[in-house]
Order: sequence, then structure tokens, then C-alpha cells
Amino acid sequence: MPGRSVAPSERFVAEVANRKLKPAYVFIGDEAFFRDHCRRALLEHLVPEDLRDFSLHDMDLAGVSVAEVLDRARTPSLMAPFQVFFIRSVKNLYTRGSHAEEFAAIEHYVKDPNPAAVLIFVADHISIPADARRIEMQDRDRYERIKETLGQYCGWVELARVDESDGMRWVMEKAQQEQVKVEQDAARELIDALGADMMLVSNELEKLVLYVGAKKHITLGDVETMVLAAKQRSLYELTDAISAKDKTRALAVLDALLSTGEGDEAAIGHLYLLARTFRQMLVILEKNVRDTRTIWQALWQGFRVPPFAAEDIIRQARRYKSRRELTRALALIARADKSLRSNPPSKRLILEQLVIQLSEEPKVMAMEWMQEELPV
Repeated sequence: MPGRSVAPSERFVAEVANRKLKPAYVFIGDEAFFRDHCRRALLEHLVPEDLRDFSLHDMDLAGVSVAEVLDRARTPSLMAPFQVFFIRSVKNLYTRGSHAEEFAAIEHYVKDPNPAAVLIFVADHISIPADARRIEMQDRDRYERIKETLGQYCGWVELARVDESDGMRWVMEKAQQEQVKVEQDAARELIDALGADMMLVSNELEKLVLYVGAKKHITLGDVETMVLAAKQRSLYELTDAISAKDKTRALAVLDALLSTGEGDEAAIGHLYLLARTFRQMLVILEKNVRDTRTIWQALWQGFRVPPFAAEDIIRQARRYKSRRELTRALALIARADKSLRSNPPSKRLILEQLVIQLSEEPKVMAMEWMQEELPV
């Protein structure tokens, strides 16, 4: 049984497979993995590969009007038995001014649709956390406005972040399809280490399945070896340069990180580990940890650092003079995370700007930092 955060995309995939589609849907949320899962289902069941030039249409409301989209959807294709329209920049329907005519046109289309077409409105400018009660106020307002308009006459597919239990279940079930057993602790560490970013989790799980080979068994040690060690060593080099305020070295380490493996696509995973390291440094500073003996008492299970990094992270934490410096860094990372999840033109640029800000000597703290401190 899929978990709460996985279920909406699975229901949609079932509707596609059974050819019981509504005329139009809203994909709301920025969880790219499940959005891609839904897109693949549409392509597999409704868009033959040799007809994709005629059947698949990616349209952007930043450049085309709603009227043009609906006109094309109404027009049967001589070359394709079914047409799929992915419509991006839905946020343009909620800018200043009245959009009543556009919403009325969409509602009118849905009541009398082309049965050989489906419209997918992609509202990926909204981030929905695993715990919906923690959604940011601005995103909550956007969510409600879309629900009250498009949500009244379109199918609703919520693409939220997965919580730990849903993510673990997905990892274990996915591996089982390859006849591979994943230990619970290994699944939990994989989800935790990658910030429950399912695109990254899926990629790393594929590598782990290959890594264990005929053993057909993934342990916590396998995850630490394959997923965490290499990433964390590089991240500690980055935080060392940042805490030393060595901007040039920090940018060079970041460039090396982004030039290997998944490159820019691993940006959110890097950011998650960066945030985790700064939170660990905050605890170390607050509890006045001075040696590797006491670090294990200060950091609880599941939040501890690898043994090879203990001395490094204590040294780095002690370069900061106050809690406010570290909470400022965490707030900057949180802002960068939000920017990365809004499909920016350049993920690298966002990370470079973040590293520059983190590596700058702190000036007199602005009012916003005095008011805004993040919890551990």
C-alpha cells in the first residue's frame, strides 16, 4: 500500500494505465521524481515513441496564451491518436489583474473536451513538505488559490515531499523488484542522507543494487560506503574553506563537487548535507564540545558525524563566535534550497552565490537575522 506522499502519483498512474483519464489535471508541488513518474506513465501508455513529435506538447504560459493551448487541444491530430499537453508557468495565471476569462475558458473546455487529449497544468512553483501543516505561508496561499480555481474542475495530483517512512517503504519495495533486500537501517540512512529527495534516492539505489551484485543484500555499511563517505569528505572540505572564510578555495571545492557524478543535478543533495553539517556545528558550539570524546555525547544517534570527520568538524565549529553566525548560515541555506526547488535556470549559480555569502566575513547582523533563527 503506497504511503500518503506516494499515493497521489500512483493513483494517477493507475488512471492512465486503465485509460480512465479526466480531461485536465493539476500537478501541484515541486517533487520532480513523482512528476517524472507520472509523465513516463503517460508516454508509455498513450504516446507511441514514433509519434511523439505529434502527440506530446510542452507548452509554457510565459510564451503562449491559454486560448492558444485550448485551441490546440480541441483540434484533433491527423497524425496522433491521442495528445498530451504539459502546460508550465501556471503561476502566470495568478499574477496581478483579472484572469477570470482564462479560468472560464478552461472550465468551459473541461465540460466539453476533446476525448483524445489530456491537459496537465504543472504548478511546480509551490513546495509542499511531507508534513503539510509546515507549508510556508506564501506557498499555502498559492496552493489555496489554485485549489479554488483549477482545482474545481481539474484532477488534482499532489506532489509533496516524502516523509521518512514513505521513503523507506519505497526504497525497500523498489529493491525487492530487483530481488534485493534492503535492511531498514540502510533504507533510513539513504533517505536521511539525501534529504528524502527521491530523484537522488532513486539514482543512488540503482548504484547500490549494482554494488552489492550477487549478494542481493544492502546493509547500512553499504550505504555509508557508497553514498555517504565520498559525498561527506568533499562536503567537509567545502565547510572547512567556508568556515575559514577562504572564498577562493570554497568556490574551487564547489566546482570540483559539481564537476563529478551527477553534477548540477545533485545540487539539492549537496545542500542537504551542507545544512546537516551546519546544524551539527551549531550543536557542537552550543554544547562547547572541544574533543572527539565528548562529540558522541553531544550528537545523538542518527545525527552523528563519521569518525574520520570528528576532529575537522569540531575545529570548523569553533571558528564561529556565536550561535547567530550559524543560524544566519542555516537561513541562507534554507533560502538557497527554496530557490533550487523552483526550477531555476542555473543550479550552479545559486550554489556559487550561497558559498560566496557563507564565506564572507560577518558584518553587523541585519535586523532579519536578529529576528530569524532556525531550530536545530
